[in-house]
Amino acid sequence: MANIDNFNFKGLRTFVRVDFNVPLDDKFNITDDTRIRAALPTLHKILGDGGRLILGSHLGRPKGVEDKYSLAHIKDQISKALGVEVKFAPDCVGEEAVRMAAELKDGEALLLENLRFYAEEEGKPRGLAEDASEEEKAAAKKAVKESQKVFTKKLADLADVYVNDAFGTAHRAHASTALMADYFDKDHKMFGYLMGKEVEAVKKVMSDIRRPFTAIMGGSKVSSKIDIIENLLTKVDNLILTGGMTYTFSKARGGKIGVSIVENDKLDLALDIIKKAEERGVKLYIAVDSKVADKFSNDANTQFVPSNDIPDGWEGMDIGPKTIEMFSEVIKGSKTILWNGPTGVFEFDNFGHGSEAVGKAIAEATKAGAFSLVGGGDSVACVNKYHLADKVSYVSTGGGALLEAIEGKVLPGIAAIEK
Repeated sequence: MANIDNFNFKGLRTFVRVDFNVPLDDKFNITDDTRIRAALPTLHKILGDGGRLILGSHLGRPKGVEDKYSLAHIKDQISKALGVEVKFAPDCVGEEAVRMAAELKDGEALLLENLRFYAEEEGKPRGLAEDASEEEKAAAKKAVKESQKVFTKKLADLADVYVNDAFGTAHRAHASTALMADYFDKDHKMFGYLMGKEVEAVKKVMSDIRRPFTAIMGGSKVSSKIDIIENLLTKVDNLILTGGMTYTFSKARGGKIGVSIVENDKLDLALDIIKKAEERGVKLYIAVDSKVADKFSNDANTQFVPSNDIPDGWEGMDIGPKTIEMFSEVIKGSKTILWNGPTGVFEFDNFGHGSEAVGKAIAEATKAGAFSLVGGGDSVACVNKYHLADKVSYVSTGGGALLEAIEGKVLPGIAAIEK
């Protein structure tokens, strides 16, 4: 594959798959432009070379053409961020898109309409009746897969160069995120700066490991993190399991958990994880005390109790002071750190102390020379809430993509560029 640093885009129509799936208010104002700002280095490089920029993205989860998901609503805000007037094509394929792409001059930019207005982008049939037979479903799936090839080629034909800078969608084998790359030779397809940094960060934390390696995995359910945990058990020295998962492990060990969140059908799985960690020499850390509440509310009555002896009617909402001290000590002694998931209900200020303490411990370890990768929506929200984003090594923009990379899966959007 080509390297964006060494590539000269002058005069070349360059399709950049960006992730501009940004949150909007009821007046279509962008409420968080992080994803747009993250793509700017790549876009500035292309325009600075005199490239002809074609931007492709999705917005939301439309079931066809829906005005509320039109990228036209954010065109002006993209233009402002980019510092260049961005033209808008009312379709992502078709005669108008072809004409506008062909007429681009050096240093100009064109934004295509929402790629997901077409079922072919995702390759999934739409509009099937709920009572459709298996034969009808199979036929619809085959039909959309066939038309996806045509759609993908139309997108590819718009450009001379393909750049993927949308790590957040790299785990999807969609037309614009993976399939398009096949229409470009290795000298005309590449990662953008954002994508390159994401790939390098994941590689560093999962392959180029400096030890001790500590992973902090939060979340409410063991079941949603089992594949990640299984893979991490083959790599880490220390595994901290926290958040709602705590109480499934506590109950599995015979503890009392009050009305705390629990997966009763995963108690054996929790015991199996404990056993595997022991067999592999991985030190497993689970909360020894919890901050509990008598209702799910920021202004609930609270107390600190052992995590395996929570009173009836009380619910674990965050880790306690003894656990904060234990987790912090492990983190500060680490050289590679991965954090995915808060320690409690940090959205309530009264139950954010554990997550803040973990974030600060990671920041301290990073300052001392550790490499730290923070990823997953809630963890990113944590470091932003406590103003720690610039105190860790890397904050990933990819939620599902990062998790699948940690699981050890090959991401289609990455593989398509590297092959």
